[in-house]
Amino acid sequence: MKRKLFVLVAFLLTSIFLLAACSDKGKNAEVETKIETEKATVTEEKAEEKVEVKDPVNLTMYSWRPEDREAYEKFIKVFEDQNPGITVTFKPYKSTEYGTILTNALTAGQGPDIIQLRPYEGAVSIIDAEYIVPLDDIKGINDISDEYLTAARGSDGNVYGVPLSLNAGIIFYNKDVFEEHDFNLPTTWDELLQVGEEMKAKGIIPIAQAGKAAYLLSLTHSVIGATSYDQSYIDDLLSGKADLTDERFVESVKRMEQLEGLFPKDFIALDDKDTQAMFYTGQAAMYINGSYRLETFENTAPDLNIGILPSFASEEGGETPLVTWVDGSYAVVKASKYQEEAKKFMEFMASKEFGQLFSDELSRISAIPGVEPKHELVKEMTKLGEANPTPYLMLVHLGGGSPTTKTTFENALQGMYIKELTVDGVIEESQKSMDRWFEPVK
Repeated sequence: MKRKLFVLVAFLLTSIFLLAACSDKGKNAEVETKIETEKATVTEEKAEEKVEVKDPVNLTMYSWRPEDREAYEKFIKVFEDQNPGITVTFKPYKSTEYGTILTNALTAGQGPDIIQLRPYEGAVSIIDAEYIVPLDDIKGINDISDEYLTAARGSDGNVYGVPLSLNAGIIFYNKDVFEEHDFNLPTTWDELLQVGEEMKAKGIIPIAQAGKAAYLLSLTHSVIGATSYDQSYIDDLLSGKADLTDERFVESVKRMEQLEGLFPKDFIALDDKDTQAMFYTGQAAMYINGSYRLETFENTAPDLNIGILPSFASEEGGETPLVTWVDGSYAVVKASKYQEEAKKFMEFMASKEFGQLFSDELSRISAIPGVEPKHELVKEMTKLGEANPTPYLMLVHLGGGSPTTKTTFENALQGMYIKELTVDGVIEESQKSMDRWFEPVK
């Protein structure tokens, strides 16, 4: 009996062990199957991730500022560090050749992904041809002054460019020349004419003005004329209450005629670089040009001791506004295969970080809000512009027509200086051009 009981117990124990082993084996098999399934899932996910990874993208960026290459390489490095997989190639061309090169590239549908736009009417022609895309959805674009965005706004009301900088028309003067010869710094139009004669008597050229490139005459006119006509005249012009025959504008052209005696001999045949050299070397006391020339001075003649004036008042104690305008914007080309990546670069350019880098590296006034210039003269320009700005009339408001009224006016000024036109002739030619296209604001 005991023997049978022992056999039964042994049988039961053996059965229990076998069942447990089978159970463990089943669980192990289940676990192994689960592990293999998870491995397969992870492998599939990784494979999908690999498919989603994009190839490196290189954006080509056109500009008309070869002199800014070194600075842009620094800006681009900051962007590339923040956006792995995207590189940007900066391709600048001579300003005088840029328009033709850009037109050919856009017409062919090849070349750049990002382009620098000429301001105002220069931008509208490219916008209307549908070569670029709107940027209203770009982060930071709505923080920029609407006045600045106007420089790259289309007829449809959309914004197509991120404004780069604000330029100002500046009267630069060589402090050392003034101190050495004990010249008084002129602040009014009459004082300019008086001290100009004193300078000529001592063999000093009062104003280093070039005239071979006609746009330089228009720029000087904007500074000199800013106090012969004021904002009330500009408002009247835009509303149709006045035109270029208005005495306020005529007076500005008369001033340009008077200035001929303060310019270098045969200035109409001189290049801008020729007159810059006169200013650097002390042959000339003053030089009128855009604020962007500050960068040129510091690269070429870093020891030059210069000061700035915004304009010459019509009378003692009168206003001296600063002529300002947006100096181009950057846009994304519609034919680009990488619009998404190009827009990322636009967001970078619309950021305070870029604006500060731009101002610090190039000694320029940034169009981006919140930027605090480090350069003392740029700080001064910024304050002058905030206190009493006035637009570059010919560029901002009269850049339309074909040829533009601005171009017609500049060429007419050249004609006046070579005695082919009178002041009245300059006015007549310019008004004819304006009549062909200008429509007053209603």
